[in-house]
Amino acid sequence: MSVDGTDEEGWGSPEEETQAVVEAVGRQLKLWRQAAGLRPAEFAAVMGYGENLIYKIERGVRIPRPEYLDKADGALGAAGKIAAMKKDLEQARYPKKVRDLAKLEVQAVELGAYNNHNLHGLLQTKGYTKALFEMRRPAYSQDQVERLVEARMARKAIFERSPAPALTFVQEEVTLRRPVGGRMVLRRQLERLLEVGQLRNVEIQVMPTDREDHAGLGGRIQVLKFADGSVVGRDEGQVASRLITDPKEIRILELRYGIIRAQALTPRESLTFIEKALGET
Repeated sequence: MSVDGTDEEGWGSPEEETQAVVEAVGRQLKLWRQAAGLRPAEFAAVMGYGENLIYKIERGVRIPRPEYLDKADGALGAAGKIAAMKKDLEQARYPKKVRDLAKLEVQAVELGAYNNHNLHGLLQTKGYTKALFEMRRPAYSQDQVERLVEARMARKAIFERSPAPALTFVQEEVTLRRPVGGRMVLRRQLERLLEVGQLRNVEIQVMPTDREDHAGLGGRIQVLKFADGSVVGRDEGQVASRLITDPKEIRILELRYGIIRAQALTPRESLTFIEKALGET
């Protein structure tokens, strides 16, 4: 157990929008600890964390992880009342831009995406995602990397939704061959693509590098459609991403994406292509 704060690595700090929720949970944890007659140092010993971290969580400076709340629930005899606060903190653990994207994905009945540099976030394994964030420049802190990885993995709940949304992905061939994270990470990633590609509501297509005609040279495309008939697009740049709602711009994105899908290999051909890439990796 660390007592000098080194065990705080990877524990997120709240953003302005979620500060009040994190502080409220911290106050509740402090009240439960005091009611149990435990000083911070004693509670830290019981929990197996540093005393400094206990203080920061109770002050709302650090966001308690789900496993922390589960352990505190048992240690303080809360009978599920502390563990229930995991739901309140679920969104606070993730950066705002990730929360906003997750909200769109949860509501979408259709999602179409074309990626040209790396695999789409919903398709990524944890190892691949971690490698991507670790190579970012300027570099993320370890805390930021862990929060972003956790947030991206949480978005995969879209594959378990019922009714299931229609998900289509077009990936450039290079994204299947670039060894992000090393050969073993890439192998597991390709295996994951083959698994996801078998789902009835998912279609993965590969855009071969040798295509002479290509409608996607303008960069990545993402289009989300909702039950009320509305459509939004997302444009991700080097520095920031923006939501596209203008009907004229949406029509352009949909046109390009439709042509890209027509130019790419079919879903069946693409799975065969991925299998071949896996064998060569």
